[in-house]
Amino acid sequence: MTEGPAPLAPLLRRTWDRFRSKVGRPSTEFFFSPDYPVDLGGSPIDIHRAERILDFLLAERLMRPRQVHRVATASLRDLHLAHSAAYLDALREPESLVAIIGMDVWPALHQRALQAQRAATGGTLAATRLALERERIAVNLGGGFHHAGVHSGRGFCIFNDVAVAIRRVRQEGFAEPILIVDLDIHDGNGTREIFADDDSVFTFSIHNQSWDDAPARASLSVELGDDVEDATYLEAIESTLPGLIRDVGPGLVFYLAGTDPAHDDRIGNWAITPTGMLQRDCFVIEQIRSQHGLPLVILLAGGYGGETWRYSARSFSWLLSGGNVVEPPTTEEATLARYRQMAHSLGATMARPGAASDDWGLTEAELLGNLGAVGQDPLFLGHLSLHEMELVLESTGILEHLRRMGFATPTLAFSFGESSGDTLRIFSDRDLEELLMELRVRFDRHSIPSMELLSLEWLLMQNPRSRFINQQPLPGQTYPGLGLLGDVASLLILICDRLRLDGLVFVPSHFYLAVKGKKFLRFVDPVDEAWFRNVHEAIQEMPLAAATNAVSEGRVIDTVSGKPANWHPMSMVLPISDRLHDLVEGEAYEAAVSQASESLSFELAPQPP
Repeated sequence: MTEGPAPLAPLLRRTWDRFRSKVGRPSTEFFFSPDYPVDLGGSPIDIHRAERILDFLLAERLMRPRQVHRVATASLRDLHLAHSAAYLDALREPESLVAIIGMDVWPALHQRALQAQRAATGGTLAATRLALERERIAVNLGGGFHHAGVHSGRGFCIFNDVAVAIRRVRQEGFAEPILIVDLDIHDGNGTREIFADDDSVFTFSIHNQSWDDAPARASLSVELGDDVEDATYLEAIESTLPGLIRDVGPGLVFYLAGTDPAHDDRIGNWAITPTGMLQRDCFVIEQIRSQHGLPLVILLAGGYGGETWRYSARSFSWLLSGGNVVEPPTTEEATLARYRQMAHSLGATMARPGAASDDWGLTEAELLGNLGAVGQDPLFLGHLSLHEMELVLESTGILEHLRRMGFATPTLAFSFGESSGDTLRIFSDRDLEELLMELRVRFDRHSIPSMELLSLEWLLMQNPRSRFINQQPLPGQTYPGLGLLGDVASLLILICDRLRLDGLVFVPSHFYLAVKGKKFLRFVDPVDEAWFRNVHEAIQEMPLAAATNAVSEGRVIDTVSGKPANWHPMSMVLPISDRLHDLVEGEAYEAAVSQASESLSFELAPQPP
C-alpha cells in the first residue's frame, strides 16, 4: 500500500482528524450496474472507469463487496419527473442522440446508451435514498449528467439523474433544502435550468465557461476561464463553499466530483494537478460532512481519458482508509493485474507440455507447424484451439466489451502462415464480413540472440460502424479504434509469461505506434531509444496525428546534419524475463541512452504554405 505525496500527507491527516472528530468514521456505500459501461465509438470516455475504481478499492481491501449495491434501472415514470413528454418521446429514434453524443448512432448503440444512462439514473436515485435513510455517504459510480435539461440533452447527457432523484425523494416526503455542488469543469446548465424556479434546490457550479445565462432563483455560477491552475481553483472553492453551506442550510448535498479539471484530461482545458484534485475532494467532503453529518451523494460526473479513474480512486482511498492516500496503479498496471488474476483461464492450455530441453522449448505441434499430425486441428501458437481462445477472450472481458459496443455476436477465426505467423481475427457476427480485430503473431528467435520472443507482426482494431468526429485519423486508420489496446497488450504479456518467453517484440511502422507502444515497450537499442526521445520532445506539444504527419513529411529536422529525422524500423520490446529486463532497463541502459542523446538535437520546421 503506497501513501500519497509526503508534503500533502499532514494536511490530509489534519483534514481527516477534523472530519472524524465531528461525525465519526464515515460509512460509505457504492452503487454500480453492469449496464453502466457503453462505448460511444471514437469518444474519449473510458467505459471501464467505474470498474477500475471498484477493482482498486477491493484489491486494496479498502472496502468490502457488501458495500457495493446493484441498482434498478430508472422507470419512465421517474424520467418524467425531470423531462418533458415530448423529449422522452423523441428519444425513441436513434437520430435524437446524434446532437447529444456527437456521432452517428445506430440502433444497437441507441438502445445501449439509453439503457446505460437509465441505469445510472437509477443508481443516483438508490444512492440518494440510502444517504437519506442512513445519513451516510453514498457514491454512484456513474451519473452526474448535468447538461440534460427539461426538453433536450447535451454533452453526453441524456437524462438528468440528479434532478430525477431530487424530484422523486420530494414526492416521498423529503422537504429540506438541497445543495448541488458541481465541480465538473463544464457548467451544470441542465440542472440549473430544471430547478430555475425552485428556491429549495441551490445549484452551485464552478466551471471554465458558462453554457447559458438564464436566471435561476437559487444558484451561484463561478466562471474561471481557461488554463486554471491549483491555487485559483482551490481558492474559489475554499472561499465560497463553507459560507454557502451555512447560508443554504441543506438537509442533503449532491457532489458532482468530475475529474475533467485535471491537467491530463482529454477534453478539459485546465491544469489541475493530482495533488490539487485530491485537496479539492478532501476539502469538499470534509466541509459537507462536518456540518452535522449531512447526507452526501457523490457522483463521478465528467472525466475523459484512460487515466481519469485514478483521481476518483485516490480520493476514495482517503475516505475509506482513515485519512491515508493509497496511490492507485497506472491503467496499464491495473489491466495487467486483472489479467494475471484471470490466469487460470489459460491454465493447462498454456503449460507447454512435451517441451524438450534442447529444442528451444518447441513442442511437436510447433515443429510441424501447419503440416501438423494427421487428424489434428491447427492450434494458435501451437497451444490454443479456437474454442480455447474464445474462452480466454470471454474470461478477460474482451468479447463482452465488443458486445457493449453493439456487436451482439463477435465471431473468431484463425489463419496460419508459414513465416508471417498465426492470425486471430474477430468479426462482428457469423457472416465474417465486418472485421473488428486482426492480430498476427509468431515466435521470434533472431531479433535478440539467445532470447525467445513473441513477435507482434500486425494489429488492427477498428469500429467499422463509427466515424471520426472532430478528430483526425492517424495514418492507416479508416475507422476509430475499439479502446482495447491495454487489454490486448495485457493478454499478449500473459501469453508470453505462460509460454516462458523472454518478452514481446514489435517494430512500429509509424511514429504514433511507437508513442502508443511506449506505455508498454522499450527500444532494444539505446541509440534508438535516444533518437525517439529527442524527436518526441521536439513535437510533444502537437496532437498525435499532427506529430506523426510532421515526421512522415520530413518536417522534424536534425539540427546537426540539417536532414529530416525520417522514421525507420526500430525494434521495441516488452520484457518479461529478468535477462531482457536487464538488457533494456537499469543504469547501464540509461547511461547509453544519455550518451547517445548528447549528439542529437531536433527541431520542427514550419509547415509549408
